[in-house]
Amino acid sequence: MTTPTDPFSTLALHGAEEARSAAAPVSPSPVTATSFFADPSAIGFSANDMASKAPPFYTRWGNPTVSLLEERLTLLEGGEGAVCYASGMGAVAGLFAARLKAGDHLVLSDVCYAGVAELVNDWLPRQGIEVSFADTSDPAAVAAVLRPGQTRLIHIETPANPILKLTDIAAMATLAHDIGAELSVDSTIATPIATQPLKLGADFVVHSLTKYICGHGDALGGAVIVKDPAHLAALRAGVLVHMGAPLAPLSAWLILRGLETLPLRMEKHEANARILAEFLQSHSAVRSVLWPGLAGGAQAELAQRQMQNFSGLLSFSLHKDSAATAQRMFEEFRTISYAVSLGKTKSLMFHIGTEDILRSSFRLSAASEAAYRAQAGEGVFRFSVGLENPADLIADLEHVLGHG
Repeated sequence: MTTPTDPFSTLALHGAEEARSAAAPVSPSPVTATSFFADPSAIGFSANDMASKAPPFYTRWGNPTVSLLEERLTLLEGGEGAVCYASGMGAVAGLFAARLKAGDHLVLSDVCYAGVAELVNDWLPRQGIEVSFADTSDPAAVAAVLRPGQTRLIHIETPANPILKLTDIAAMATLAHDIGAELSVDSTIATPIATQPLKLGADFVVHSLTKYICGHGDALGGAVIVKDPAHLAALRAGVLVHMGAPLAPLSAWLILRGLETLPLRMEKHEANARILAEFLQSHSAVRSVLWPGLAGGAQAELAQRQMQNFSGLLSFSLHKDSAATAQRMFEEFRTISYAVSLGKTKSLMFHIGTEDILRSSFRLSAASEAAYRAQAGEGVFRFSVGLENPADLIADLEHVLGHG
């Protein structure tokens, strides 16, 4: 929860502002809606010649609206620079392309965002990059797959989508750095309000800006924030420019607008999620509820130590009839939207069937598959709890699930 001395509220509103002048806009800087700028001599012909503080030249290379967002994210994460991309997947792919090459070894959370799992399963091996999956909630499991001299990157997601498993960031940083590797953390669900991975030892933080940071479901975006500014050139000139995944200035402006209310929104998201998690825990149709803020959970101590806010995303499973219940949700919800994604002001629900995700995205060992099934049952309902009156959300659930 935020406090009167929280470091986020003012930064989210004013971070990286230019010096004020007469008639300057109070809202985020106007969208710089142009593809190119009028001083080609400022940078040279090739992106390989781009200086770290180059003036605007071409919006694929950089744009003032996007730059303001990058600077503000850097301040919120306590980093040394950021690069924004057209989506969260663009940010993850850009990071992997910048830090990994043929012959390198990546260690990835065995449970993570499905798009990342599919990227790693289907694309990285074709680039000659070897991959090991591990339960990153267990440092010993990660240590067992490390390859000193070959492992270049450990990539974790905490909380992990969709079962919200947590990973100890400081412990993973130690494991990585002890063998000369790096640690990247997808902190999309946590947001900077909950966790600042760079301060816990991570080298990179990744966000899907589409989710909580934008918060309104009206713009796609992604970002990588770095601890070492020496990595920025490869992420920008080497990947963003040459692979062509820039964030559009209008999207950057929308995300900046959303960012202004992030601290307040996360406070309300967490408060509502607590009410809904406790309601679901007590419901006879519900098999289990997964949310970092629940007392008594297996990872409660880590959650309390690592997260200042438990976010608004929870998952739950039912004893039976999950697919039929999902269809009823789609047809009969009045307040909650049955839709993918998360982090929007309005509540979203989506059923992620266990057989579907194991077939299409996760390729788990027998032991990891058994562990996933133990938590997810026949599938989890991923519930992005919004900012509505929680009584209205409960009414929707009671209508579909019954009154317990």
